[in-house]
Amino acid sequence: MDERQEATILVVEDEEKIARLLELELESEGYSVVKTGNGLDALEAYKTKSWDLILLDVMLPGISGIELLRRIRSMDNSTPVILLTAKSSVEDKVSGLDLGANDYVTKPFQIEELLARVRAALRMRKREPAETEPDHGHWLTCADLKLNEQTREVFRGEEPIELTPREFDLASYLLKHPRQVLEREQILEAVWGFDYMGETNIVDVYIRYIRKKIDHGREPALIHTVRGVGYVLKDK
Repeated sequence: MDERQEATILVVEDEEKIARLLELELESEGYSVVKTGNGLDALEAYKTKSWDLILLDVMLPGISGIELLRRIRSMDNSTPVILLTAKSSVEDKVSGLDLGANDYVTKPFQIEELLARVRAALRMRKREPAETEPDHGHWLTCADLKLNEQTREVFRGEEPIELTPREFDLASYLLKHPRQVLEREQILEAVWGFDYMGETNIVDVYIRYIRKKIDHGREPALIHTVRGVGYVLKDK
């Protein structure tokens, strides 16, 4: 099957004409595209699902593309990121590459060159699992639940569990603190960060999400509610 038919791309670009051009060209190549023009909105979009590639403008409202890249790389070293930079911005290119960007394209760019770089990045990502030795370390466990922070794999027994990036971060935080009662504010600060401006009930929403995937139909239940306080991960 053509890899393009499966690839999902997040376009982060605040210039609407450029964003629309990228959306149309990428979709015409068979990619699934979501676009956003604000750094903070892009961070939230990134956390909602797994992406095959991110096209990231450096100059953004909310937070800069460089800061967004730093935050993404603190959670994920595998998703390819191609920076869109100003022609004269050598500092941005260097900073981006040092922070883990896979490539960059300078503006104004030729769409054919950008599409070629997208294809190259996706081919590299597709080859990585076959070319990299599996990492058997870094497993967090509780009963028959195990999570690997490096490979981002999750299993309940022998069954793989598919989690979104945010769900993965929440499950990882719980597994790092087994048998410890965690208040909602603790979880919110650790998983969503200091700059989250929404309601604390987002914690309850995501606990429900991961309970359905991790505990539903399985024994023992591992995620427990401590009424009036928060949540605890334990096997008894």
